[in-house]
Amino acid sequence: MNIKSLLLGSAAALIAVSGARAADAVVVAEPEPAEYVKICDVYGAGYFYIPGTETCLRIGGYVRYDIGVGDREGVQNAPDIVDGGFHDTYWKQARFTLKTWTGQETELGTLKTYTETRINFGNNSGDYFDATTDVADHWQARNKGISLNFAWIQLGGLRVGKDESAFDTFIGYAGNVIDDTIVPYGDFDTNVIQYYFDAGNGFSAVVSLEEGEGDYTINSYVPHVVGGVKYTQGWGAITGVLAYESNAEEVAGKVRLDVNATNELSLFIIGGYGSDSNTDYNFYKLWDGNWAIWGGGTYKINEKTSFNVQASYDEGKTLGLAANIAYDIVPGFTITAEVDYFNKADSDWHPSSDGVGGILRFQRSF
Repeated sequence: MNIKSLLLGSAAALIAVSGARAADAVVVAEPEPAEYVKICDVYGAGYFYIPGTETCLRIGGYVRYDIGVGDREGVQNAPDIVDGGFHDTYWKQARFTLKTWTGQETELGTLKTYTETRINFGNNSGDYFDATTDVADHWQARNKGISLNFAWIQLGGLRVGKDESAFDTFIGYAGNVIDDTIVPYGDFDTNVIQYYFDAGNGFSAVVSLEEGEGDYTINSYVPHVVGGVKYTQGWGAITGVLAYESNAEEVAGKVRLDVNATNELSLFIIGGYGSDSNTDYNFYKLWDGNWAIWGGGTYKINEKTSFNVQASYDEGKTLGLAANIAYDIVPGFTITAEVDYFNKADSDWHPSSDGVGGILRFQRSF
């Protein structure tokens, strides 16, 4: 009887323990509240708060595919490795661009950052008749690497980091055409220490200390310096910029007039002058001769379609014409078809040449 009682007691104990464990297994802990991303509309559409912070973040960019043909936009005399001849072909390039923006309010003003990184695959346009040069293979499609086009920090009006020169950004680019540098209007990439002032009544100004890039990088502790003033109203704007190139100890300047002629039509004209007619040493004056001029405009045909045109000419007798139609198939997806023409007369800077080319661009922006 003692053994039987012991077995019965042990079985009861096991059942009790098993029941207790089974009961414990079905107990579900209360879920912790989820931290959803909150929209931040202080700085415009697309921003959201980074969880756990007061910083607003926006992520965007675009995917682009370009096809170029002709004398300037295509590839001429690409060497044939089979028969030793030369052929004309397309210039093609695919690009992925990633952009980020951040914004946060502080006791010293708005703290902002902006970055833009580009990744390209394609070939280079141009004439490759001299197959013995180092660039003879550049007509071939390849991965071109990654470029950091923007990476700056701004607190209030103070900006530091990688930007494009205020000589171009403050006064504005030369129209809405793709090939806007048939007559070049300045170099772009540089590190900056820059201060921007906005009086709030249409008047604004900028002072930018710049490093330059490539052969134009400063070679002393004296920076390149850009200063600019702008007056903006509903009818348009008047802008002027003046740059000092510290390596060459030369100056260059541009003056721009923008006019909003109608709700559909906007026009611009830019005049540039540099103290040195040489193009080899001045980071800012890349046109031939002392002076150059650019003009054009945009006509908005309807909500989806716009027509853009630019004409340019410099003292070196280079004439450039570019025109395109940009059409938004759906929001965020634009196709642009452009025709370009250049004519270089005999001058101290180049022999005579001319040509016609075209670019077809597909771009999905997000």
